[in-house]
Amino acid sequence: MIIRVRVIPNSGENEVVGRVGSVVRVKVDSPEVNQAANKVLIDYLAEFFEVRSKSIHIMRGEKAREKTVNIVGRSEDELKLVMESIP
Repeated sequence: MIIRVRVIPNSGENEVVGRVGSVVRVKVDSPEVNQAANKVLIDYLAEFFEVRSKSIHIMRGEKAREKTVNIVGRSEDELKLVMESIP
């Protein structure tokens, strides 16, 4: 499943804030220095979607706050159910 993610760095905690249209907003507790926020984002999304970290790949936007992310490791239907649970 390919999703768009808007990263909010330096937030003090990792959490999914919500969705604005098709963009998932995610707070990460890491600053956006030396790709640290990307590593934290991948680890957190893996935990949130219950997949391995290796199953998440940033396709576009590695240096931007808005990223295109590919998630594999679970069926499309299971991933859609997780997406629908985000307010």
